[in-house]
Amino acid sequence: MSKTLVSIALWALGGWLLGAWLGAAVGWAVFALGLLLMILVSGLQLSRIARWVRTIDEPPPPSVGPWDEVLAPIYRKLKQNRLDLQDRTRSFQRALLAAEALPDGALTLTPDKSLQWCNQMAADHLGLDLERDRGYSILNIVRAPEFARYADQERWDGPLTLHLGHGGRDRTLSLHLAPYGVGQFLMVTRDITQIERLEHTRKDFVANVSHELRTPLTVLSGFVETLQDMGDALSDTQRDRYLDLMAQQARHMQALVSDLLTLSSLESTPNQEGGPVLVAALARTALAQAQALSDGQHAFDARLDEALRIRGQDTELASAVGNLLINAVRYTPAGGSITVVWESTPDGGAAYRVKDTGIGISPADIPRLTERFFRIDRSRSRATGGTGLGLAISKHVALRHDAVLDIQSTLGQGSVFSILFPPARVCPPGYKNKR
Repeated sequence: MSKTLVSIALWALGGWLLGAWLGAAVGWAVFALGLLLMILVSGLQLSRIARWVRTIDEPPPPSVGPWDEVLAPIYRKLKQNRLDLQDRTRSFQRALLAAEALPDGALTLTPDKSLQWCNQMAADHLGLDLERDRGYSILNIVRAPEFARYADQERWDGPLTLHLGHGGRDRTLSLHLAPYGVGQFLMVTRDITQIERLEHTRKDFVANVSHELRTPLTVLSGFVETLQDMGDALSDTQRDRYLDLMAQQARHMQALVSDLLTLSSLESTPNQEGGPVLVAALARTALAQAQALSDGQHAFDARLDEALRIRGQDTELASAVGNLLINAVRYTPAGGSITVVWESTPDGGAAYRVKDTGIGISPADIPRLTERFFRIDRSRSRATGGTGLGLAISKHVALRHDAVLDIQSTLGQGSVFSILFPPARVCPPGYKNKR
């Protein structure tokens, strides 16, 4: 504006000088004409500035006279503000993307605990639709009395475990509320369904192991006390019978501990590809053991492809192959038949099958057969020396070899247990171990 004042002052001085030289009338006319010209120029400059204001993202118009000094710093400030806003927008978007990538659910709540925002994991956990549920109280969304009591607290020292079911799926969630900002709340959700199942499995496993060991230990301790108290009074026949029963219980405990160690090894050791394994040889060895256990009570038939090999661990495969055969002997009545097959499958894979004419399995029991210590007939399993871990071991061995344990059975007619290996595990002709 100082330039404008200087210009007006110069025009006034020039008009006064002309008036002194040519006469007052002429001087004032020149002064008025110059002033009018300045007003027109200023109007044109203001018009250009007005157009620029409507599209203020562009640089200011050039040559707007004294307004240059005003518009330049305004534009620089606006440009810096836009850059700052873009940086903050990018930071906010990165934060949102990070929140969406969290393995846990996250919700933000207003001071009255209405839903403000949630990530996709929280929406999945609680069955939320952000567009539909935004602005609604979380107490109306999560309808559970224990959650209402938890949310009404003033402080939350720990999470709440909540059992929910929506979308046809039951799940267990850990919910934790925490205040943040000014009167706002953050709620974190975590799906602990699998953890809870594993904890139940662990407890059941400990209880089952304790139960399985307690029975033979009780028998052993009972016979030991009998021998101690009545040692000389017992006949040789009685003493031999007691010792045989004690040896039987000791063998059962030894088998149980051996299977537990095998199962633990399968679960804790890293999976290795291994070398070519001739499964037919493993099957023949297992067949000899099964025939010894059968003691002539069953008819056996073996159909083994002697050239078919797979890549794997021979000790693990021997355990799975033997377990399926021994299982068939234990659950097939005398006079039944057992067929062992090792063959190629149409898709280029391989299949080990054990077919029996035993007691069969009801459809309700089939999904639970590979659970540890699950038995269809506990008395029959114990009578034949079973530990209840054979099928669990076979399933783990199959998984470690990228295979599937398939069970087909009809109650009262028999069963077919198959380990189905994928084509990638089958050794081509001439394959040699790379180790």
